[in-house]
Amino acid sequence: MLTQTTSRVLEPSDLDAALAVLDREPVANAFVTARVRIAGLDPWRLGGEMWGWYEHGMLTSLCYAGANLVPICATPRAVRAFADRARRAGRRCSSIVGPADTTAQLWRLLEPGWGPPREVRTRQPLMVTDRMPADITPDPYVRRVRKDEMERIMPACVAMFTEEVGISPMAGDGGLLYQARVAELVGSGRSFARFDTDGRVVFKAEIGAATDRACQIQGVWVAPEYRGTGLAAPGMAAILRYALADVAPVASLYVNDFNTAARRTYQRVGFQEIGAFMSILF
Repeated sequence: MLTQTTSRVLEPSDLDAALAVLDREPVANAFVTARVRIAGLDPWRLGGEMWGWYEHGMLTSLCYAGANLVPICATPRAVRAFADRARRAGRRCSSIVGPADTTAQLWRLLEPGWGPPREVRTRQPLMVTDRMPADITPDPYVRRVRKDEMERIMPACVAMFTEEVGISPMAGDGGLLYQARVAELVGSGRSFARFDTDGRVVFKAEIGAATDRACQIQGVWVAPEYRGTGLAAPGMAAILRYALADVAPVASLYVNDFNTAARRTYQRVGFQEIGAFMSILF
């Protein structure tokens, strides 16, 4: 056992200790917890390294370093250690994302070497619910996307991502990784949509991360020509029904604070703020 205050890259044998840290905040950590429970801590399978911070031999904080850099239950001393390690390694991630306070601390330390970013989203409310809304009927036309409908769902996914992130997911590798991720969600039954009579997507969302304690809804999108027509709240209620019945007892999401229409919709469906994330996009 380590008897000093230090950080290191975790190994597969550290899985139980890492899960114990992740389980301290099951909602906020749902994305990383889901990956770790599927892939373990082997960097090749996980898609990145998991850094650990030890206080007198006890693992107390984590940082996932993959396509995203994600501080997890990180104390101020851990944040400094993770920033040092990140600076030495050089920037390999496309974003830094995590609880707003610790992510802001981490970014202050990394910005001199890693800035300027493409965009900083300083406050993204984290919202949760564990029950269906009493006054909104779930949209009966929102259903699971079938595996043979990939060609129908992909344009909507690309449009949502481009609108949300500011760049197309088809850039770089031609969209291979993004297509694989969408196919994974469709194949696992966690991609949902409403189609019009011509087979075009008018509403869609995914349950992007799932553990036995919490799941995270992402990729909520209404086709531009249907915005303002009342599809969003019943659509979200339908997603929520699937999530709570089939996936986890708590559903969460996070949203940009400037997206007042989306925040209002989520509140109507019963989501309540419990914290905030912050994202730095490169």
